[in-house]
Amino acid sequence: MTAISDHLASIRQQLADAQARFQAAQPVTLCAVSKAQPTEAIRAAYAAGQTVFGENYLQEALTKQAQLDDCAIAWHFIGPIQSNKTQLIARHFDWVHSVDRLKIAQRLSDARPPALAPLNICLQVNISEEASKSGASGQELLELALNINQLPRLQLRGLMAIPAPCSDFAQQRDQFRQVRALFEHLNNHGLSLDTLSIGMSGDFAAAIAEGATLVRIGTAIFGARATSSSTDSVTKGP
Repeated sequence: MTAISDHLASIRQQLADAQARFQAAQPVTLCAVSKAQPTEAIRAAYAAGQTVFGENYLQEALTKQAQLDDCAIAWHFIGPIQSNKTQLIARHFDWVHSVDRLKIAQRLSDARPPALAPLNICLQVNISEEASKSGASGQELLELALNINQLPRLQLRGLMAIPAPCSDFAQQRDQFRQVRALFEHLNNHGLSLDTLSIGMSGDFAAAIAEGATLVRIGTAIFGARATSSSTDSVTKGP
């Protein structure tokens, strides 16, 4: 578990270097992607100062939340959302990054307990238009965002994207630049978005160069993932 603390320190330094290099307008939040990682690994990261964690699989996340209820963790749901899981997601998470349909947003809004703050939402955009990935198209994004922005128990915060894997820095930047352009387009139509959830272990520097405010990093912190026993749907993710 000492390695996790060392990895976190290394990632934080790399984030700071990228923010300085590209003159980031605001600090970048690190979301530690802990799917398929044991509770002990999350505790080790928390002990090293990490408080924001992202989970893809609902049942696995709920088990971890129960075991870590003594920790002041901000839980982000970043996986695909099935309609029958919206009630539990709305009750147990602070953020949801993977909303791409109005129906799902409506169900999350209806299920969000009034005693809790509005649920922070990012719309997932399929910037690479890959059939294997979830996400709204750029063409439908504005109408979707305007409709979701009217829902009472949600706070629309921004966009999330998982571009096609690419090792070329310039191409990585180009994909993230497209997401940023959509983000700016939505704000130009009266929305007040403040979050760009882009960038993972292999491309976060390019994401920061294009205005990322939150990066989702798993393997570079925790190492290789164990096989998940979750029965939730599996999709490609951070």
